[in-house]
Amino acid sequence: MQKGVPFESLKTIPQTAYIHRRDEKIVQNKNWDDLYLSSYEDCLADKIKFAEDFKRIEKESNAWNSKRIIQESGDFKVFVNPPFTHISEREADTIYDLPYTRMPHPRYHKKGIIPAYEMIKHSINIHRGCFGGCSFCTISAHQGKFISSRSENSILKEVAQITKMPDFKGHITDVGGPTANMYKMTGSELALCKKCKKYSCIFPEICKNLNASHQALIDLYKKIRRYPGIKKVTIGSGIRYDLFMTGRNPESDKEYFEELVKFHVSGRLKVAPEHTSEQVLKLMRKPSFSYFSKLYDSFYRICKDNNLKQQLIPYLMSAHPGCTMKDMNELVNIVKRLKIKPEQVQIFTPTPMTLSSVMFYTGINPYTMEKVHIAKSMKERQLQHKTFFRYKREQ
Repeated sequence: MQKGVPFESLKTIPQTAYIHRRDEKIVQNKNWDDLYLSSYEDCLADKIKFAEDFKRIEKESNAWNSKRIIQESGDFKVFVNPPFTHISEREADTIYDLPYTRMPHPRYHKKGIIPAYEMIKHSINIHRGCFGGCSFCTISAHQGKFISSRSENSILKEVAQITKMPDFKGHITDVGGPTANMYKMTGSELALCKKCKKYSCIFPEICKNLNASHQALIDLYKKIRRYPGIKKVTIGSGIRYDLFMTGRNPESDKEYFEELVKFHVSGRLKVAPEHTSEQVLKLMRKPSFSYFSKLYDSFYRICKDNNLKQQLIPYLMSAHPGCTMKDMNELVNIVKRLKIKPEQVQIFTPTPMTLSSVMFYTGINPYTMEKVHIAKSMKERQLQHKTFFRYKREQ
């Protein structure tokens, strides 16, 4: 643009999208392959084609080198250029070391207390990306599955900056990211990652090529705790407990969870098993509930051994595709046996760009083409959700 190139001709910039007339000449990029989807009209008329296209799009969003995606619509074609490759540690440091004010946008200066800002103003983001691949989550579409971590030095610089904030009293409220415990986790052999288009590196099991050690994160926690002016560091981002409950790296896994429970829980540790039904969890791409049961036992053992009065709070979801009233009744009976009264609960709400929403709309699983039970009527959705509160007298 500085050279005077017209804006409308900039059609080879990664991570941008544009509309093109059918009769116009297509701008080629020798480094990109093209993937044509079914037309917009065909997708409207045929839910199967829409489901198949979602699978193609999701694979490209999880590829190291994605294709350019093209879809025809009437007299036009929509082009979605491949994203930039995930950023290196040096590039991440360059971005996060910029002189941010750490303040809300000036338009809020007369608003008084802003709850969302209060929650995050003394928090630190240590990486981008998430390889969990949960069916109802859009992080893989927004940030990709490959983890881009910051260096320890960059993170400690931000710690120093926070300690100088006038209202800081010694408590860092989060050291995390899309998933708190994926810091520095990458493929051991990058060549294998570059060939892979799987939606998750940990479902249905942890990839053998994934370096899933928590040691770098343990070391980082310790350095932040010891930093002058820091009294407490708690983890507010969600964690994937299947990363340290499978026994893949027994020593660092055990040490990580003990460090987390002893030093980094602010009274309540919130985790997201989401459901108890193996069939529903499979559709959610979440680990077996048996891992949560192990986590539950370990959490309260560590609390008892260290005289800590803390709670484990599970996030749970009703009305997800595949979930029936029978599944909800089983869920409630299981959490009752664990003496848990569900609080952090939600009813599934379709969100763009997710597998769960495609199943909700089409009634099929795009990866198997099998039919899936959908709680679509408001009556069934509300009935499923009320099941969570069966322990309350008014329910």
